Amino acid sequence: MPIVELNHYLIRAANLKASRDFYVNVLGMDEMDRPNFPFPGYWLGINGVVQVHMAPDNIPNRELYYLGTPKDAVSGKPGTGSIDHVAFIATDYKTVLENLKAWNVAYRPRYLKESQLFQVFIQDPDGITIELNFFNVEEDADWGGEDYNQMARVSEQLN
Repeated sequence: MPIVELNHYLIRAANLKASRDFYVNVLGMDEMDRPNFPFPGYWLGINGVVQVHMAPDNIPNRELYYLGTPKDAVSGKPGTGSIDHVAFIATDYKTVLENLKAWNVAYRPRYLKESQLFQVFIQDPDGITIELNFFNVEEDADWGGEDYNQMARVSEQLN
């Protein structure tokens, strides 16, 4: 599989502003541009490279947006239960989909047309959700996935 590099991890934040402020003020990350996803959040990074995605925990329709964590994942207890998924940058999505099918790996595709971003979500044998990001996908492929623009939107920044 043509994995290129680690892309990001997503944190479901109990308090979105407090989590953002920690990463910005304590760790020195910068707030980065973020596509118009149907839910609020932040992308944070260093030297122009996005490394952490952050979104509010308790929002309507969260089961549509967060594919790697159960409804009650954010408990306030120590541990990594708030991390929803780990993402990699990949290339050649057609070959990747063929490989997933050949190995009978279930996948959930999504597309954000204006960002030319095609995503595939899978689970490893331990149940960790892996997101594969394919950038600069211009064609309207017959991939049968979800379109972020058609999802119910959360209209305000929470916390």
